[in-house]
Amino acid sequence: MIFLEYPKCTTCKKAKKWLDEHNVKYDDRHIKEQNPSFEELSSWMENSGIPIRKLFNTSGILYREMQLKDKLPTMTDEEMLKLLSTDGMLVKRPLIIDEKVILVGFKENEWEDKLLNK
Repeated sequence: MIFLEYPKCTTCKKAKKWLDEHNVKYDDRHIKEQNPSFEELSSWMENSGIPIRKLFNTSGILYREMQLKDKLPTMTDEEMLKLLSTDGMLVKRPLIIDEKVILVGFKENEWEDKLLNK
């Protein structure tokens, strides 16, 4: 299982603490230093059924600076994935990637359901 995080993000800190408290094993990955590649993002979206737009960090500075709220509706899935693969700060975090589970953002109830009640 991969845990993609931005270490300064308070939500990521909460999620990591939750994982540790529940003894969930994971490999930690800094999303800015090791941004998900186009191939990884494509595979994750294909396997999860999650809409690509849900991967965007809509509260991020870069998202606002690039005015993506206005641009995303006219972009293709491929264009969105290519854009996401350029900078980890565009990607919503934390992310949990497992063979069977992909979770975007930290919602404790969802994580409990998907990670502890397998």
